[in-house]
Amino acid sequence: MSLNSAIYVGQVVHQRHRPKKHALKYRVFSLLVDLDDLSALDGLKWFGHNRRALFSFRDADHGNGLPLRSWVNLKLADHGLPPAGRIRLLCYPRILGYVFNPLTVWFCQDAAGQPLATIYEVHNTFGERHSYVLPQGAEQAADKSFYVSPFIDMDCRYEFRLTPPGEKVRVAIHETQDGQPLLYAAFTGEARPFDDATLRRLFFTHPLMTLKVTAGIHWEALRLIAKGIRIRWYTDRKGRRETPAARIAEPQD
Repeated sequence: MSLNSAIYVGQVVHQRHRPKKHALKYRVFSLLVDLDDLSALDGLKWFGHNRRALFSFRDADHGNGLPLRSWVNLKLADHGLPPAGRIRLLCYPRILGYVFNPLTVWFCQDAAGQPLATIYEVHNTFGERHSYVLPQGAEQAADKSFYVSPFIDMDCRYEFRLTPPGEKVRVAIHETQDGQPLLYAAFTGEARPFDDATLRRLFFTHPLMTLKVTAGIHWEALRLIAKGIRIRWYTDRKGRRETPAARIAEPQD
């Protein structure tokens, strides 16, 4: 089975520069899913598309409820771009039905196979999502317009740097405030085949990885609080004053 999809095994790192230095590093892996491969991937023993499986991918975890290709093309049209040809997304899988994706990166190509745009879909722990659509050739940067961390203000800017999927992939974000470096975050991974053998191996080398992502968010929050980093409160859409750590998206099957 020849696929354009792959699995990238590597690590995620964060380095906070101020007001207190803070760093973390975790071993993780991400799926690179070509939307055109989903029916073939659904035939794997350990992977399911929109169904129960050891590892799974659910359309509802991304976009806004529309079919994923339709959602992507609407986002592109909002920025004056033509419909995409090939669409791939880099994300965590559901493992035993659970996932939290802080960031999903969509790689969009035009009908001729040339890079068209990148969509950075950010999720917070309130179950909310926001997408930054950056056309190819434009500055890979955007002002922050979506609440994510209870320890970072909204008046920030993201600068994205990508190594497109190949033998390796790298997604790096430099976050600045008042023009000064605030936070560096990156995922770097090496490609593995998207097959049952790789999935079975990863289940044992990265046990319950997606649950550990959520646990890691809370652990690092406690470390920041211990360092005296001030919490930035969040008001949700119902006017309630909370922090993202107060509510985590529930597992779904």
